[in-house]
Amino acid sequence: MDHKTEVAETLGKRVVYVRPVAVADLPADIRAAAHGIDTLYAVHDADGERLALVRDRALAFALARQNDLAPVHAH
Repeated sequence: MDHKTEVAETLGKRVVYVRPVAVADLPADIRAAAHGIDTLYAVHDADGERLALVRDRALAFALARQNDLAPVHAH
């Protein structure tokens, strides 16, 4: 287990992972809604389930923190 995960668990927060996703790799309906954006940011739980998809990294981190989650960057 890494240090960030240990700290988050100590604070009682669930760790989520934020990673960039190429819009071209997403389903057509999401590509159409992206309106010219090349990269979105996904928030995933520890099991890999996507919890959210947002327009930028800062928003992904803010969204996670607002929901008492501990975001870490994954690439």
